Amino acid sequence: MDEPDATPAALDETDAAAAEAAAPLPETPDSAAAEPALTVEELNLLGGRVEHPDEGARQETRARQAELAKPVGALGSLEDLSVWAAGVQRTCPPRPFERIRVVVFAGDHGIAAGGVSAYPAEVTAHMVRAFLTGTAAVNALARQAGAEVRVLDMSVDADLSDVPEDVTRHKVRRGTGRIDVEDAMTRDEAATALLAGMAVADEEVDAGADLLIAGDMGIANTTAAAALVGVLTGSDAATVCGRGTGIDDRGWMRKCAAIRDAMRRGRPHMADPIALLAAIGGPDLAATTGFLLQAAVRRTPVVLDGVVPSTCAVLAHRVAPRASLWWLAGHRSTEPAQTLALQQLALEPVLDLKLRLGEGTGALLAVPILQAATATCSEMATLEELGGSHGAEQP
Repeated sequence: MDEPDATPAALDETDAAAAEAAAPLPETPDSAAAEPALTVEELNLLGGRVEHPDEGARQETRARQAELAKPVGALGSLEDLSVWAAGVQRTCPPRPFERIRVVVFAGDHGIAAGGVSAYPAEVTAHMVRAFLTGTAAVNALARQAGAEVRVLDMSVDADLSDVPEDVTRHKVRRGTGRIDVEDAMTRDEAATALLAGMAVADEEVDAGADLLIAGDMGIANTTAAAALVGVLTGSDAATVCGRGTGIDDRGWMRKCAAIRDAMRRGRPHMADPIALLAAIGGPDLAATTGFLLQAAVRRTPVVLDGVVPSTCAVLAHRVAPRASLWWLAGHRSTEPAQTLALQQLALEPVLDLKLRLGEGTGALLAVPILQAATATCSEMATLEELGGSHGAEQP
């Protein structure tokens, strides 16, 4: 079955045909002064193009699980994972995922200056270089899972002119404003970052990716994520505020106050995801949101990682309620905001290993379990093939 076309730069709301057909994306601007044409209405029209996974394949896989050479339900959650895989692959039995791609969206956050992290902002640039040399945790786990890692500098507050051009070509700005007292970025920058994330999803799908993971890297990005989750779920700052990089009690209190003030600034923009991201998000979060949305439009499954991608998933889900059917929660983070985000998405995490690193690490750890689910469903014999029957009468 052919994949849907790439993201439209703008959709004509009065033309139903144009709403279904996709025009090429505009070239992503390199400058923060660019004014991409993206409105809330256009974003909602794009969200309306997200389809349901194949229900026929899901039902066929459930029926197959009941016929395999095992007691019904004996493989527990592996059976549910195989049904999810069959639906997003549109085939029964599901096949192993073959081209798994991790895209790490990196960006610095001005709120780091408020003492909300245990590490200085300079660490973000150092980690970008670690991703490129293959020496970060996400690289090690990707090698184990047979995945490839790509890193994008969306708003790192450093000169990375010496890294490959692909890393920086979507860069929107250096750092963000302090979200407790000022906007993270302009609305135009938020739109630019959203479009960039959509373009990256298209690039990955067009290159053959059949399973995507959105990773994150950015000192103080959990502060922005928690503020967004607080606004989107109606929770208070103390409920969504976590320890992030391992802050002490004083650091937690500073972070909680910053989240409280950011939420106050974000609440007036609840109905406008672009304005909300501009006020209290960041280019990295906006790009991740666009990436998740467009992956669903392109019928390509995504394994969610920790609090930052899960927060972006809530934003994308508000634009496209069917998008969450294409996502799998890889793990439960120790960040309380992620638990709230997954509740909003009605997603149950595959793993709970008390991780709080980000980068895509928790999602990668879930990949072998997902592969095991597809393998058992596709490679096991049915009881009938072995000469038995689930319906045999008991003596």
